[in-house]
Amino acid sequence: MFVKGFVYKHYDATGLAALIRAKEVTEKEVLLEAITRIEGMNPALNAVIDKAYEAAIKRVDRTPSEGPFAGVPMLVKNINQEWKGALASEGSRVLHHHRAPQDSTYTSLLKQSGMNVIGVTNVPEFALMGFTEPVQYGATKNPWNVNVTPGGSSGGSAAAVASGMVPIAGANDGGGSIRIPAAYCGLFGLKPTRGRTPMGPIRGRAWQGASGDHILSKTVRDSAAVLDVLAGKETTGAFRAPAQPDAYTTSLEKPLAKPLTIAYTVDSPLGTPVDEECRKAVLRTVRWLEAQGHRVEEKAAPVDGLAIAKSYMTLYYGEVAARLTEIESMIGRKVTMRDVETTTWLLGMLGRAITAEEFVLRMRTWDEAAIHMEAFHKTYDLYITPATAMLQAEIGAFQLTKTEELLLQLVSKLKAGKLLLKTDMLDQMITESLERIPFTQLANLTGQPAMSVPLHQTGDGLPVGVQVMGAKGREDLLIQLASALEQSELWVDVHTNPFMKL
Repeated sequence: MFVKGFVYKHYDATGLAALIRAKEVTEKEVLLEAITRIEGMNPALNAVIDKAYEAAIKRVDRTPSEGPFAGVPMLVKNINQEWKGALASEGSRVLHHHRAPQDSTYTSLLKQSGMNVIGVTNVPEFALMGFTEPVQYGATKNPWNVNVTPGGSSGGSAAAVASGMVPIAGANDGGGSIRIPAAYCGLFGLKPTRGRTPMGPIRGRAWQGASGDHILSKTVRDSAAVLDVLAGKETTGAFRAPAQPDAYTTSLEKPLAKPLTIAYTVDSPLGTPVDEECRKAVLRTVRWLEAQGHRVEEKAAPVDGLAIAKSYMTLYYGEVAARLTEIESMIGRKVTMRDVETTTWLLGMLGRAITAEEFVLRMRTWDEAAIHMEAFHKTYDLYITPATAMLQAEIGAFQLTKTEELLLQLVSKLKAGKLLLKTDMLDQMITESLERIPFTQLANLTGQPAMSVPLHQTGDGLPVGVQVMGAKGREDLLIQLASALEQSELWVDVHTNPFMKL
């Protein structure tokens, strides 16, 4: 029988695990609550695209779970978080029948911690977009307002957590895919230092080290506790993060050293507009930090924003082209334009047009930026920016018009990738692609940890995130700050969104 006053949606993963350990609720009762919640919310939100309820029920009926998160239900993301037998289509029609042949190290570790994985969340095709509207599975909606996007590429996970389906869900971040949905859905989202969380066992890196896996959560303590489960548990990865001697959960109670020296900017590194609400979110945070006794200075990162964007998009093109080639080996035939979305096909074509020389030169921009940021953090403990430059876009805002679709198809058929690469048109495309989300890619290229913290709401009640970056290996400092902010009047309560009231 449920503990008096138990309301599943109000608990985070740490809280649910504590109730189960104390035998105030059973694993099965919690699981059935999660299933009921998913079935009730998902038709409106389209966050979960593959479910395995029967297997989950059999697991809890068979034997009690063990570990710090014993009995806590969670969802994994439909890319790089393979779960044996579950859908692993990466949001694409070309892989819509593909099922994972084995668990990823990430999923295996979470299962070992006692979590009960019960489904897979929606992603844009190959996790390429900052919104979640794959043609194959349809758009995921935002629980704060179903007319707007929850962001991407971890949009399905963000919508699931923000609506109370599960307390945490798997996410990964190759250019902002944890932080953007966190900002748009009023959640906490931490991208760890490069090499901190596992990539294996079938890969040693994702997106040349730009991408890493973690979760989206309602609370800072859940993020810290899951990082303790994942961190440093893999020896086969291509990268190794700086050692962290203490558990991340110990950072939750540590007071921040004072005064920290903190830099901030509200200006886009691309010189593009930034919404006033996004600026306001940062400036309110700055005032709060100053009131706590910290030194805060307006100072932009010492990097070339357009060069960062170009090097990031070069990675984008190359990774898409490589993935399409890998898929051809998987399915035993050529991938055609009919197999993938038009934008994906164009990105792949650009990837095939880039030379190895160009790719290497752009990758060197990453290392240069990392060197500059390392020096920057000798002076500044933290760097604060808006998480996004613009508010949540309406669902369907980025769908190609028929004219755009035909134009891209024509460019693709003409194999005009090399021509595009030599024109100013590509720079314009890069700027337009990233103008809504220009702040997040830097940390992916440099390998730094960065988080989005829910610290502001618009007049219409939509959440707005603030990004904070730290030096490599300083997730502990980010967690300390986030924990302090979580106790402040700035923190947005995710339980106030319309779906949490249902």
